[in-house]
Amino acid sequence: MEYHNPVLLHPTVDGLNIKPDGIYVDVTFGGGGHSKEILKRLGPNGRLFAFDQDEDALVNALPDERFTLINENFRFIKRFLRFHGVKSVDGILADLGVSSHQFDVPERGFSTRFDADLDMRMSQKNDLNAYRVVNEYEEQDLRRVFFDYGELKNAPVIARTILEAREHQPIKTTDELKDVLAKFLPERVRNKVLAQIYQAIRIEVNHEMEALKEFIEQSLEILNPGGRFSVISYHSLEDRLVKRFIKNGMFEGEPERDFFGNFSVPYKTIGKLIIPDDAEIKINNRARSAKLRIAEKI
Repeated sequence: MEYHNPVLLHPTVDGLNIKPDGIYVDVTFGGGGHSKEILKRLGPNGRLFAFDQDEDALVNALPDERFTLINENFRFIKRFLRFHGVKSVDGILADLGVSSHQFDVPERGFSTRFDADLDMRMSQKNDLNAYRVVNEYEEQDLRRVFFDYGELKNAPVIARTILEAREHQPIKTTDELKDVLAKFLPERVRNKVLAQIYQAIRIEVNHEMEALKEFIEQSLEILNPGGRFSVISYHSLEDRLVKRFIKNGMFEGEPERDFFGNFSVPYKTIGKLIIPDDAEIKINNRARSAKLRIAEKI
């Protein structure tokens, strides 16, 4: 479990209500913690497909004939399952966000703890990286990134500060970016603001919101009736999308109602929102912001 300590392991897998001969998908394989638990509950005829776009995760592939690891972004879930002859599944699990491994490898550039080249790519195959966002984006695009994805009210002045700094020389590393933005990082809120800045850039680099929307929509299409959707999110942007889609099948607006004012919903919610207890947070501090939602396709 050193690669990635699975968050809310048993509640997340319990939420899938696994059938021994069912077909399941873990779209955020990482260190394989959730996948191992799913395989424990599957019978000899069950199948598990896992997705992870990070090449580093391939070393954790599980030696089990019921298991298939697909090195792709989960936004392509429908396409690659069909490639493997699967059109529908009984459950889908997603543990969103950045893996412990990605945070802990300094050269990946995800962590505020280390100095590293501006990268933040979850897949090394991607052309866009943090360096390009910081050094090549127009001012209005930087504003959008920091406001929409970092929820920073001072996004305009942060964007302007970056533009002024890079006119003199490129901003190449995470420490150089911190130095440029030092005036926005007073000690009492330093970690919080840095986390928001890094989150904003990372989401843009990896197109996380677009990928999440595509994944959620396709998950509804491929789930069998009665199939379960078990999703852990870590920040309000992710959780808002998951919550709204589970509630009414849309990310924005309201669904059309019939003559009687009713509208059909794609899922029924299973249980209440689940968060880690103090014992789990003590063992794994990265679990502190996790929120688990479980739904069943109607």
